[in-house]
Amino acid sequence: MIRVLLVDDHDLVRMGVRRLLEDRSGQAGIEVIAEAASGEQAIEAAREHRPDVVLMDVDMPGMGGVEATRRLRAHWPAMKVLILTVHDDGPFPRWLLEAGASGYLTKGCHADEMALAIRRVMEGQRYLSPEIAQTLALSLLEKDESSPLDRLSQREHQILVMLTQGQSIQAISDALCLSPKTISTYKARMQEKLGVDGDAELFRLAVKLGLIRVDPEPG
Repeated sequence: MIRVLLVDDHDLVRMGVRRLLEDRSGQAGIEVIAEAASGEQAIEAAREHRPDVVLMDVDMPGMGGVEATRRLRAHWPAMKVLILTVHDDGPFPRWLLEAGASGYLTKGCHADEMALAIRRVMEGQRYLSPEIAQTLALSLLEKDESSPLDRLSQREHQILVMLTQGQSIQAISDALCLSPKTISTYKARMQEKLGVDGDAELFRLAVKLGLIRVDPEPG
């Protein structure tokens, strides 16, 4: 039996994924043993339940999926992290794989693909959905056209994601166990590297680079 920790900040998403994995006869051998609604909760649940595979969302309150993945892999190297998110472009696939994720799925995937991915990563393989594999392949082909995000350190990546989620300096400080002054220093250095001046320009750049999705207004 593969023991899964399900991490997503939306109750309905967790409920739906749990049913897909447990209620279908074709998914025998996979059990959701615990759920978490944030990166912080994921760390605590992993410590308590020691799952085989963590099915991880990216956009969540607090530290978020990138930092949670990094910490899980640092504390429990044998634990597999499989990303399940709406992000199928932008820098997130590369960031999550660099953080230690074993696979990457989008939320549009079929239940059978999700179960296959869980089994594959449990066997020590990597699993990427076709669209993610294509995105990563294209990014390698276009490597000469480097993204401004490549200038950032891993810590600056983390803080950028949290800022674009609308988190305050104090909230980021609490989540990452760093002082507000340190977070402000990282933010200033990051803005200098990206060539932006102020939160509004940072937000526009984040939209352009795929860190933020802005849905068109109806009509």
